[in-house]
Amino acid sequence: MKTQFDFLWEKIRERVKPLINPISYSTFIETLVPVDVVDRKLVLKAETEIAAATITKNHLSALREAVAAADVGVSDVAVIVEGSETYALDESDGPDELPLDKRFTFDSFVVGTSNKFVYNAAKSVANAPGENFNPLYIYGGTGLGKTHLLQAIANEVARTKPSLKVLYTTSEKFLNEFVDSLARKGTGREAKFRNRYRSVDILLIDDIQFWAEKYGVQEAFFHTFNELYAQNKQIVISSDCPAKDLKALEERLRTRFEGGLIADIQPPDIETKIAILKRKALEKKYVVPEEVLAFLVKNSDNNVRTLEGRLNTVIFASKLHEEPISLQLAATALQESIVTEESMEVTPEAIVKATCAHFNMTKEDLLGKNKRQDFVYARHICTYLMCDMLALPLVSVGKEMGRDHSTVIFARDKVADLMRVSDATAKDVNDIKSAVLRQ
Repeated sequence: MKTQFDFLWEKIRERVKPLINPISYSTFIETLVPVDVVDRKLVLKAETEIAAATITKNHLSALREAVAAADVGVSDVAVIVEGSETYALDESDGPDELPLDKRFTFDSFVVGTSNKFVYNAAKSVANAPGENFNPLYIYGGTGLGKTHLLQAIANEVARTKPSLKVLYTTSEKFLNEFVDSLARKGTGREAKFRNRYRSVDILLIDDIQFWAEKYGVQEAFFHTFNELYAQNKQIVISSDCPAKDLKALEERLRTRFEGGLIADIQPPDIETKIAILKRKALEKKYVVPEEVLAFLVKNSDNNVRTLEGRLNTVIFASKLHEEPISLQLAATALQESIVTEESMEVTPEAIVKATCAHFNMTKEDLLGKNKRQDFVYARHICTYLMCDMLALPLVSVGKEMGRDHSTVIFARDKVADLMRVSDATAKDVNDIKSAVLRQ
């Protein structure tokens, strides 16, 4: 049975075949198996270390060219070997850089009264790195556009000032590289780690709140911060709360954050939500009537990803039924025409039950620790649906799923990304949602 990853890989493989000689294609490329999508990279499993090394050394550029040409929503590929969690993304043994999402630009960011200040601050930093606001500390709730703005800065600088070295990363990736450098002492990894982060002109780190009570990585970043700041190199940081509320971070870090510009992203008002949905619809080459946009925004939360998920549901229904998008179609697709808010009592248990039934697995399989691909996929969708359908904080969703806060964010965002590129995933999500609402 084909997975949602197989459909992505087939399109990429069609594009890469003319770029590689037939023997190499049949020996190395044809044997790759798509197993996951992580950070918009399609993860491909190779049979042996030799195969992975050969692909990385000789065919990676062709694969990346094929990914760009296929335009299936992923931005890169990663090669993993059976039994290993090491991704081969370049010829060196150093860490790979997170690819920037080219869609995240200042032009594609919808500006409203809730985010105008932080938008202008980010543009100012991109225009004159290290001169205006250093560091720039951006905070706000989940799904309001923090990552978009950080990557917009990086994309703008890469476009207008190509001589500058820009590095965008996440707090989790920084932490993992720091731990890896400690675990491999004597191999030069510590020096590589320091040089990687201290030799840039602009450093952007997402979701710094995850370093709470991790004092080793805080120490490493403290010295990196001081080194860059002393050289007037630009530092941009994002978090889900103001710097003063990061009580689990060392005071010397908090005071450095507070020494720059602190800018928050407020939840969007109704007009901004509609403008965001209109932009998202046009990106997908759909024209959605104003009344449908207003309907999608009604009673929605402030998370832009949730808004986009509602839009994706309606677009998928339009494609599935071959009908133009209308208010009736939207109401039916979202089940809001037959299930009122008063009668809809969605619970975590109902979502778990419907997910288990859809994938024909037990509750223990769904919520357990087994990392079999079909269990993980179902687990991620169940997490996404809890975030989408329940008015629960992420910490509470994590308790229901037996996972931590960062794992919930990862699963939610991963399914949201998959729904953009995979009709199969969109159908799974919508079918389970309909089953929940029928219970």
